[in-house]
Amino acid sequence: MDRRAFLKTQLQGTLLLSAGASGLLLPGTGLAAAEPYLGIAKGAPASATRAAVELLGGMKRFVKPGDRVVIKPNMSFNRTPEQASNTHPEVVRELAVMCREAQAGKVFILDHTLASARLCLERSGILEACESVEKDMVYSINESHLYEEVPIPTGTLLTRTQIVKEVLKADVLIAAPVAKSHSATGVSLSMKGMMGLIWDRWIMHRQGLDETIADLCTVLKADLTVIDGSRVLSTNGPNGPGKVLIENTIIASRDMVAADACAVETFTWYGRRFKASQVGHIREAHRRKLGRMDIENLTIKTVTV
Repeated sequence: MDRRAFLKTQLQGTLLLSAGASGLLLPGTGLAAAEPYLGIAKGAPASATRAAVELLGGMKRFVKPGDRVVIKPNMSFNRTPEQASNTHPEVVRELAVMCREAQAGKVFILDHTLASARLCLERSGILEACESVEKDMVYSINESHLYEEVPIPTGTLLTRTQIVKEVLKADVLIAAPVAKSHSATGVSLSMKGMMGLIWDRWIMHRQGLDETIADLCTVLKADLTVIDGSRVLSTNGPNGPGKVLIENTIIASRDMVAADACAVETFTWYGRRFKASQVGHIREAHRRKLGRMDIENLTIKTVTV
């Protein structure tokens, strides 16, 4: 069941709790024999992005002709690409190019910015980079009428929220976060990044981020996650400026939790190494079976381009 049908059914009051409805991907269910659970590519941002997705079977495995696609990068801060608070523009552009190659009917690149929308879209470099693919692709979603309230049936603390209408209509949701630290959650990756698709993110801060991020990801579950580790903001995130590590690494997976867990254990944070289980919202999502953080038990393929 796709996201549109799932949320429509929720709005009609039907509670879907089966593994099939949740979209949970386990080894041997929906993955081709030669397809890794995680694809990691090292190289320049664009070529590594394409290579990481190709390791999973290519964009055509996720996007079908005519699909409406939403790409959710980080582009909510008035920072340059070098400062690593936003997703690298070449990563976002390459994802848009691949979606168009897969004959997507429409591609939207959306984020709810935390600073001036114009400055964020321009200074991040994402607006300019993606205009060469297609005009009117990149938008800030900073007005309340662009959102619709939906229930979160299995939410423990966050039981309702307002989600971007275009996301509710999308056939495919692609999470494209930059790998960065965060003062409240330790890291900000794909799961935390879903907060940029809701209207009131501050209620999540008040209720408790680890639980509510997991709640949110029961309804905002990316079909494809591509984590931009070309540069990693390892301190003073999410805004920065902080210490930026040049890692030239892209991590891709169908599983948001696994992708985030892999990023935690691949990079250095605050000058130290951490296990994914030390990050509260990743641990909680794994506990709820929203995905897997036990990356040592998953098939990982790495390529250098």
